[in-house]
Amino acid sequence: MARHGGGRGWYGKVLGAALGVALAAGGASAWSAQAGAVGGSSKTPASAKPAGAVKPVAVTIAHASDKGARGVNITIDDGPDPVWTPQVLDVLREYGVKATFCMVGTQAQAHPDLVKKVVAAGHRLCDHSVSHDTTMDKNSQTYQSKQILDAERMITKASGGVRPMYYRAPGGAFTPYSRKLAASRGMRPLGWNVDSKDFERPGTDAIVATVEQEVPNGPTLLFHDAGGDRSQTVEALDRILPRLKEQGYSFGFPVC
Repeated sequence: MARHGGGRGWYGKVLGAALGVALAAGGASAWSAQAGAVGGSSKTPASAKPAGAVKPVAVTIAHASDKGARGVNITIDDGPDPVWTPQVLDVLREYGVKATFCMVGTQAQAHPDLVKKVVAAGHRLCDHSVSHDTTMDKNSQTYQSKQILDAERMITKASGGVRPMYYRAPGGAFTPYSRKLAASRGMRPLGWNVDSKDFERPGTDAIVATVEQEVPNGPTLLFHDAGGDRSQTVEALDRILPRLKEQGYSFGFPVC
């Protein structure tokens, strides 16, 4: 999610109490005991990353598409949400598009069925921190570590053993430390080139126009499936995906 305003954003108010419990129960010692110990499904989609030995990846922030110069990466932030994530999945399935879902740890923990549906449909997972604190870059390394590693644990457990392949800092609040930590856990730092502005609910036409105007700037597109009414996002995707296909774009994943 782009940095819309200061502070912790909408998750800070809704999930403040849950965060305290989650962090107390899922601190560094708990993570150390569980890392690499979550068993995966015997039938994991090829696009997913099953639990097992962690291979470090590059610390640089990824933007490029694995489909090359005419590739587009659809990324969906802040969920999963029981109302909007299924609708986003339906649109993606209709057009045969795979996406990267940047999940908030507490949301994944609350809706493991949706995390599993995302994985089963061949999409990829991305760690979007425990509580979506857009001021993470202003906090201590200990705090950043708990936000990233606890979310990784929550998402992996909710998925049935599939690890996130990327880490996207809330609001783009990366630090050298957070990028290095995520990369050491096999999660490539993930940026974006085009903010669709859907989070602000400007209207479906405005979202579509923003994407069409800015997609030449780079392949990674940012949308949201939580944080409020996402009907405009669903409608915009239903229009954007076929248009991009008609223009000769192919849909892929961010480079790892």
